[in-house]
Amino acid sequence: MQAGETTSMTLSLANPLARPDWSNVHVIHRNTLPPRSHFFLYDHEQDALARDVTKARAQCLSGTWKFHLSKSPFAGPRDFYRPGFDASEFRHIQVPGMWQLQGFGRGPHYTNILYPWPVDPPNVSYQENECGRYMTFFSVDKSFEHQQLRLRFEGVDSSFSVWVNGRNVGYSQGSRNPSEFDVTDFVHVGKENKLAVEVYQRCDGSYLEDQDEWWLSGIFRDVYLHAFPKVHPVDFHIKTDLDEKFENAILRVSLHVSGSRSVELKLLDHKRQEVLSHKTLDITRFGEFKIDVENPHKWTAETPYLYHLVLNFLGHDQCSVVQRVGFRKTGLIDGVFCINGSPVKLRGVNRHEHHPDHGRAVPYDFMRRDLLLMKTHNINAIRTSHQINDARLYDVADELGLWVLDEADLECHGFAAVGGGNAAGYTSDNPVWKEQYIDRARQMVARDKNHACIIMWSLGNESFYGQNHQAMYDAIKLMDDSRLIHYEGDGNAQTVDIFSRMYSDLASIDAFAKERDWKKPLVLCEFLHSMGNSVGNAKEYIELFYKHPRLMGGFVWEWANH
Repeated sequence: MQAGETTSMTLSLANPLARPDWSNVHVIHRNTLPPRSHFFLYDHEQDALARDVTKARAQCLSGTWKFHLSKSPFAGPRDFYRPGFDASEFRHIQVPGMWQLQGFGRGPHYTNILYPWPVDPPNVSYQENECGRYMTFFSVDKSFEHQQLRLRFEGVDSSFSVWVNGRNVGYSQGSRNPSEFDVTDFVHVGKENKLAVEVYQRCDGSYLEDQDEWWLSGIFRDVYLHAFPKVHPVDFHIKTDLDEKFENAILRVSLHVSGSRSVELKLLDHKRQEVLSHKTLDITRFGEFKIDVENPHKWTAETPYLYHLVLNFLGHDQCSVVQRVGFRKTGLIDGVFCINGSPVKLRGVNRHEHHPDHGRAVPYDFMRRDLLLMKTHNINAIRTSHQINDARLYDVADELGLWVLDEADLECHGFAAVGGGNAAGYTSDNPVWKEQYIDRARQMVARDKNHACIIMWSLGNESFYGQNHQAMYDAIKLMDDSRLIHYEGDGNAQTVDIFSRMYSDLASIDAFAKERDWKKPLVLCEFLHSMGNSVGNAKEYIELFYKHPRLMGGFVWEWANH
């Protein structure tokens, strides 16, 4: 980074509006809709039960797009989003995909700890910041007319701006988190539409994405256009609470609707036979079903019994949504981690979301194969190291039976190598970054909260400890108080609900387990570092986990495809 560039960027902190969105710590999203659960709407209940997204009220825009890569956002065809722009010099690229793995740009680069650019948060280089410009064209069926049209990106690394038909829609960052925009007033129904996306290799948020992984860029998850009715479900939150004997349950379904609507709830068993039916609630914006369920089948990793919860939004422009539900309750009993009242030991793995050919654009079949292999090898838990995964992974974990420690997209390990003696002071203990930390927590919980497989939330990985972790914890508890919260960087568990360690030796965890403070248990979020010739004393660790009630188990580093 040149001295003149650094000076101009530092001065512009006094006027955040003078900075581009991708280098402005105060801009996380612009014109995005609030985060929500991951769901599709269907015209008919039976289509919703079939879970065939090709029949949903949505249009997948993934496929072959036009693409141009420039050295920086200030180089190349900056007016590419205009209607009528000559794209003859653009090439083709696959979406989802990473541009470095399709013959574009420099790299791919791999680092464990170090940032691969000059460290000066929140600044990133204006000159050395590759910019991918994407274009595609789509038509919208007449059936989408008079609907709210939502443009949803499931994952873009690292940040992006969007235009539809030449008009700027908005901006978003947080690579592994979804972003959704209301494009109702931008899209021409019955005509061809132009979608243009400008993706920035790095942004200020990249300082929070220093995971031990390959640095890759692009639109790496699917892109959808959703059609919601004018009065539509905004979100819903499902909770299953068990009584003191862990037998009977209370099913709570909190609903947020954009206006007034009658909603019908049905609960079907795994054979799709009705357990509860014709429960109807008239809602004006907010409402809750609270239903007693007598002795439901309990969901565990060994018995992953799933019910089908159907929500039918009645009246004009009726639509349906289905969420599979597992009845289970997690928590601590006398300092021991229990699910449905029984102690549980985690025989888990850390799993990076990576494919050897496609990077973070992991095909569904490849991901499902991973989880099937885990089940056949007596693995019962996954830590999503170190970000939320493709939303479909949690569906598979619900189905197959795998406990999940869901981890926020947060790591800033590289500050440890910068010097100065206060690594947390750069972002984790810096109030300027508070909203960026909270946003990553909210995005995780909002999207994934309705999955039975998720037993704990994690505040991220190797980000030291600071006031912003406390803020994340508080934000999560307001959204979901039914799960424990994990973070290894909080070594004394002064904020989080459990103790966590990495690579502790046998003697250390044996001594820890014998302490008399039984308020919080211990998990090894990483152990048995298995990259290479390793895992020689796995048996001794597992025996120790089962010897001491206070030990929850652990997650081997790591599964595969680093």
